[in-house]
Amino acid sequence: MFKTPLLTLILTLIVSTVHAEEVLIQGTVQSRCVITTDTPGVYGNPNAYTLTTTPADGGVPPIVRFDVTLADAYYAQITTPTSFSSSPSIGESLTWTGTTEVSTVSDSANMGTYETNKVTFGQTTQYDLTATGSTWFKSTSTVTMGGNKAFPGGSYSAVVDAVCIAQ
Repeated sequence: MFKTPLLTLILTLIVSTVHAEEVLIQGTVQSRCVITTDTPGVYGNPNAYTLTTTPADGGVPPIVRFDVTLADAYYAQITTPTSFSSSPSIGESLTWTGTTEVSTVSDSANMGTYETNKVTFGQTTQYDLTATGSTWFKSTSTVTMGGNKAFPGGSYSAVVDAVCIAQ
C-alpha cells in the first residue's frame, strides 16, 4: 500500500534532480585609456646614410596622445622602431636609436613627474599614468646605414608602437 506512493516519490525526485540550466553572463569593458596619433612622423635625410625625425635635419617627430579617464589604472608603453615596416631592399646592417619623452600634459600639477619617473628598457619607454587627462608623448627615431653607405632611393616607413597596459 505504501510501495506505490513511495516509488512515485522516488522517481519524481530522480527526474527533477537531473534537470540543469546554464545561465550566460556577458559584459563589455570599455577602456578608459584612448590612444590617438597627434602628429605622424616624417624621416628627414640629412646625409646619404642617415634617416632621422630630428626637425633640424628635415624630419618630424611623431607625437601620440594618451587620454585617461581613470587614474592609476594604466601604463603607457611606447616603443620606437627597430626595423622598417616597408623599405627598398637593404643588404647592409642598420643601427637604430630612439627616445620618447613627455611633450605636453593637460594637468601639470598631477602629471609633472611623468618624465622623471619613466622607465626605459631597450627601445621601450613606460609611464605610470597616475592622473586623469591627456598626455602627449614625442618620440625620435634615427637609423644609420652601416659603413656610411648610402640608403637606396625609395619610400621608408617605420612604426612607433604605443599601447595602454592595464595595471
